[in-house]
Amino acid sequence: MKYGFGLIAGAAIAAVVGTAAISDNGPDTKAINAAVKARQSQMTLYAFNISLLGGMAKGDVEYDAAAASAAAANLAALSKLDQSRLWPQGSDNVALGDEMTEALPAIWAADSDVGKKAMALADAATAMEAAAGGGLDSLRGAIGPLGKSCGSCHETYRKADD
Repeated sequence: MKYGFGLIAGAAIAAVVGTAAISDNGPDTKAINAAVKARQSQMTLYAFNISLLGGMAKGDVEYDAAAASAAAANLAALSKLDQSRLWPQGSDNVALGDEMTEALPAIWAADSDVGKKAMALADAATAMEAAAGGGLDSLRGAIGPLGKSCGSCHETYRKADD
């Protein structure tokens, strides 16, 4: 658990420092670039923690209750972060290019259900947090809904891989 905050803080610092290297075409560009880098850092942390849990569920990584609990706690914490400043209008792949972001403009559409999908992720992460330390079967029972919550958002709102 002690590493969870450090990972999150490290990603936040990396996002802020990393944006200093991005060209600045004005105050809006700087803020948008910072938001994109911050949300990409958050997604990297999701992937890092989910990969450990997924590896355990598949049997590729030996189950360790403490490590599973820590990874699940990290996911739950990440899912509770305020993301309102991470998704400014104009930070999609059409506005910025695919090399900068894979976020589709549909995220900002009036009929977007991205908030609902984020809540489903938070629920699945909380369920994983409760299950991860309770044994391999418990972790395996929670990994499917967690993966589905991630995939559901990515299928709708992230540019498909070519």
